Amino acid sequence: MAIELRGLYAITPEATDAAPLFVGVEAALAGGCRLLQFRDKSSPMAERLARGRVLRELTRRHGALLIVNDDLALATLLNADGVHLGSDDGNLGAARAILGQQKILGASCYADFAAARAADAAGVDYVAFGAVYRSPTKPDAVQAPLELFEQAKQELRARGCAIGGITLATAPALLAAGADLLAVITDLFAAPDITARATAYQHLFEDSAP
Repeated sequence: MAIELRGLYAITPEATDAAPLFVGVEAALAGGCRLLQFRDKSSPMAERLARGRVLRELTRRHGALLIVNDDLALATLLNADGVHLGSDDGNLGAARAILGQQKILGASCYADFAAARAADAAGVDYVAFGAVYRSPTKPDAVQAPLELFEQAKQELRARGCAIGGITLATAPALLAAGADLLAVITDLFAAPDITARATAYQHLFEDSAP
C-alpha cells in the first residue's frame, strides 16, 4: 500500500436525513480530513448506494479516500478506495484477493492482538483497536488498552487505528501510544464547527510527526 495511512479517520454517523450528513462530511473534508469511512447499518441498499455515490464525489473533490464499512459489494459498486470489515463481515484474505493490492483493507480487532496478527498476515493495511474509551456508538464494547498500539508498531506491518470515544482532549495520548489513525464519529460530527474540529485533529498529527 503506497498511501500513507496517518491522520484523522472520519466515520459517518447514522443519519435519517442525507442532507445534513453531506454538509457535515464536506465540512470535515474542508478541515483537512483525508480519510472517510461510510458507515450505514440501517438504510436499504438503494439508499446506501445513492448516499455512497454522493460521498464518493465529495471525497474525490477534496482529494480524500473513501472506505466502506462492512460491505465489499457496496465498496465495489462505488469504486471506493477500500473496505473495513468486522469479525463477522467476511474473510479478510478473500477480501484482499478481490480488492487487489491498490485498495485499502482494514479490520476490526477490538482488544484482541491475536486477531490483529491474523489480520496482518491476511494483508490488511490497518488494524482497528477499540473501544479505547467509552463510546456512545458502542457503549458495551470492551475497552482496548493503549499498549496494543505500541505492540502493533513493533510486530505488525499494518498501521494501528484507534476507535471508540475519542475526543480532541484524549487524542494526544493515543498518538503518544503509537496510533497512526484516529477514527472519530461523535467528537467530529457533533462539534459546533466541524471544519475547525477536523483541522485541530490534523494539527495534532503534524505536531507529533516522526
